[in-house]
Amino acid sequence: MSQYADLKAQIARLQAQADEARRTEVEGVIAEIRQKIAEYGLTPQDLGFVVGAKRGRPPKKAPLPPRYQDPKTGSTWSGRGKPPKWIAGKNRERFLIVQG
Repeated sequence: MSQYADLKAQIARLQAQADEARRTEVEGVIAEIRQKIAEYGLTPQDLGFVVGAKRGRPPKKAPLPPRYQDPKTGSTWSGRGKPPKWIAGKNRERFLIVQG
C-alpha cells in the first residue's frame, strides 16, 4: 500500500477511537450535569435558556382606543393604519373624539 493510503487508514482508525472516547465521556458529563441540576433545583432560566420562545408571528397587541369618530355613522378610527374613506383627505380635527 502507498504511504497516503496507510495514513488515510490510520486517520479512519483514530477518528473511530476519538468518536468512541467522546461518546463515553459525554455520557458521564450528562450524568454529572443531571445530578447537579437535581441537587441544586436549577431551572432552565437559571442556566440561561429562554423558555417560551416561539416561532412565527408575535402575538397581537391590544387594539388602540379610537381617536376619531364619524358623526354620521358613529364609525371610529384609532389614527393608525390606512385612514377610512369618511376621514381620508379631510381635516381630522373635526372628527377628534373629545376626552372628558
